[in-house]
Amino acid sequence: MRQMLSSCPASISERKKNPTALLNKAEGAPVAILNHNVPAAYLIPAETYEWLMDRLEDSELAQIVSERAGEKENAIEVNLDEL
Repeated sequence: MRQMLSSCPASISERKKNPTALLNKAEGAPVAILNHNVPAAYLIPAETYEWLMDRLEDSELAQIVSERAGEKENAIEVNLDEL
């Protein structure tokens, strides 16, 4: 059985009726949308989704920086004035 990562569950039919009311009831927390008592999806506020996407992008950029830091011996030094 899959773990439910929300303290605010709702059925698919509840989501169809009034998703905004579910978001308001959850007060910014994710809402687990259940199908036969199994999480099928999570409903989150737009601000939370945007924050998550920013964090994911930051994490991906940090990984690129870490990978490239190991390539420092292959770098070619340049002077900005020469460009």
